[in-house]
Amino acid sequence: MRLTRRSLFWLKVVFHLIGALPIAYLVLKVMSDNAGGDPVQYIIHYTGIGALNALVATLAISPLAKWSKQGMLLQTRRLVGLYVFAYASLHVLAFFSLDLLFAWSLFFEEVVKRPYILVGATAYLLLTGLAFTSFNSIRRKMGRSWQKLHNAVYLIAVLGVVHFYWSVKSELIEPSIYILLFALLLALRLKLSKKRKYKASKTSQI
Repeated sequence: MRLTRRSLFWLKVVFHLIGALPIAYLVLKVMSDNAGGDPVQYIIHYTGIGALNALVATLAISPLAKWSKQGMLLQTRRLVGLYVFAYASLHVLAFFSLDLLFAWSLFFEEVVKRPYILVGATAYLLLTGLAFTSFNSIRRKMGRSWQKLHNAVYLIAVLGVVHFYWSVKSELIEPSIYILLFALLLALRLKLSKKRKYKASKTSQI
């Protein structure tokens, strides 16, 4: 079944629910005192995983649209991508407000002790650039440079999973799963990119 504008609208509604409901669930968990023995670390971990999940979904949209021949599905990438930014922002805010209590001096001390924080901060700065340039008006003004900037999503995926893998002390199964997922998705995106370049070169030779 082909996506129509109407079905695309409802698909976006579903994506909004998928993105927003886990945040509501987190609030309920915290408010009901069911966020584990260390609520601060629970919130930080929960929002970080939410950002990674949304990033997996964002990178999966293009291959899925190509495989299903549903070009309109690509119109959901910005929506899902902004949820990556939303969860990452909550993750950073939770770290600064609940863990460091907004003490910048502690942040620099933590970076020295835990370099993975710097890796995560770099990913977040890149993600912020993508979020604020994701709107159509800015995209038109940037022209070709827009695509070059938004290719940074691949670097964000690498930095994000390195940040996660490096931050855990004993449990390596979960970050290893994300490494495999991102490796697969990046390989699929690279394959699609090569196909587009090949078709473009063939067209130019005609």
